[in-house]
Amino acid sequence: MKDKQIEKLIKAEGKRQKGVINLIASENYVSKDVLAALGSVLTNKYAEGYSALRYYGGNEISDQIENLCQDRALKLFKLKKTEWAVNVQALSGSPANLAVYLGLVEKGGKIMGMALSSGGHLTHGHKVSVTGKFWQQIPYGVNKETEQLDYEEIKKIAQKEKPDIIVAGFTAYPRKIDWAKFREIADSCRASLMVDMSHIAGLIAGGVHPSPFSFADIVTTTTHKTLRGPRAGLIFSRIDSRELNKKIDKAVFPGIQGGPHLNQIASVAVALAEAARPEFKIYAKQIINNAKALAGELKKKGWRIVSGGTDNHLLLVDVAGSTDGKITGKVASEKLEKEGIIVNKNTIPFDSRSPVDPSGLRLGTAAETTRGKKEKDMIKIADKIDKILRK
Repeated sequence: MKDKQIEKLIKAEGKRQKGVINLIASENYVSKDVLAALGSVLTNKYAEGYSALRYYGGNEISDQIENLCQDRALKLFKLKKTEWAVNVQALSGSPANLAVYLGLVEKGGKIMGMALSSGGHLTHGHKVSVTGKFWQQIPYGVNKETEQLDYEEIKKIAQKEKPDIIVAGFTAYPRKIDWAKFREIADSCRASLMVDMSHIAGLIAGGVHPSPFSFADIVTTTTHKTLRGPRAGLIFSRIDSRELNKKIDKAVFPGIQGGPHLNQIASVAVALAEAARPEFKIYAKQIINNAKALAGELKKKGWRIVSGGTDNHLLLVDVAGSTDGKITGKVASEKLEKEGIIVNKNTIPFDSRSPVDPSGLRLGTAAETTRGKKEKDMIKIADKIDKILRK
């Protein structure tokens, strides 16, 4: 590389990544093939529009790449082309969610999503997000005692508020989700059901988490978390008389984006093919086994685990509650990073502290599982975390 400053920084980041224990629940490590596609000559091509409907010439190969990515996405999640469509142009998860609302919900309409403090995402209608400025969020949370979803309470809120769309799926919820109950809730108030499976897409593809596709109208996902691909977004929608797919396509382009990033789409296609291999199922199962081992060992050492444990790739640790306020999420995150363990501070349900310095930590096992870690390694990591935080 001729730009030695950037080359030096890239090498420094590579060295940093190799030298730490990465417990960021949103991160993973992609294969060389995924990186190769992302850094390919496809970066040079502008392909505004959709397959066979481009506004520029020279897009014969672009169409083949986009079509292949769509085919692989549908195949991975066992979906029929006659029943489901998928838009592969969303640049990431946030634009994917925004496109759904733009296409399907009138300005000022109601989006019912989990409150940020309970584990929801900014793009589920939070007031600081554009999704909370153009639409009205109807928040729901978890039960104070169990710290798990209370479906009856969610149903009461939905029937009272009558939202246009209900969003199921979270960024910091460690339990399995009952998609059938969300479908029942949506039907009870005539709302569309959208599932944001960004965090658990790889677990669903690997067959270790229930699939939402039998119940949802729309499913969005990022591709870089448990799915182990590049940073991008996918939007699946049912093909029926509502023409959801056509409305969503128009919302993506020309609604909020211009030309798609073909290198990114090709890279997603590579990751989808990798996730379809038998060994990916083994990987997905190991992610959960590792998360359970990490949560169990930390619990044995006296750390309070939100909801009592985990069913997926992440867990929340109430560090403030476990230390009578002596350590906060911010302090804990900083102490661990100094010792080479990377986590993120995170609010916990009914947190009395600010998101800037919350009570909890969010830990995830997808990245370290990619590196070959097993349960015995998680037990060692838990021991290391315990010793660092109790110094």
